[in-house]
Amino acid sequence: MSDRMSVTATEAALDLLAELKSRFGEQLLFHQSGGCCDGSAPMCFQQGDYIVGDHDVLVGEIGGVPFYMNADQYQRWKHTDLVIDAISGIGGMFSLENGSGRRFLTRSDVCIR
Repeated sequence: MSDRMSVTATEAALDLLAELKSRFGEQLLFHQSGGCCDGSAPMCFQQGDYIVGDHDVLVGEIGGVPFYMNADQYQRWKHTDLVIDAISGIGGMFSLENGSGRRFLTRSDVCIR
């Protein structure tokens, strides 16, 4: 079993990301902390508005945007492939898609390689 996860995105997520880039610029990042409430969803920020910490792991990129995860959560999920989707709903309070009527959602599949 591989201990290196991957991250990809659905067309719906890439479309929402493109809208956010047109509104906020190209310098964005995703972070998923694994906390409760909003922290368990992938959240999109402008680079500089969120400080990536020493305990964050760069998992990959979607749509040219880096995707980070808290190291504790990475250890629990390292055998999964993540698929970032966008669905109807209310985004995380601090995530850039908040107010758009859509939100990012992480789906996962266990990897056996």
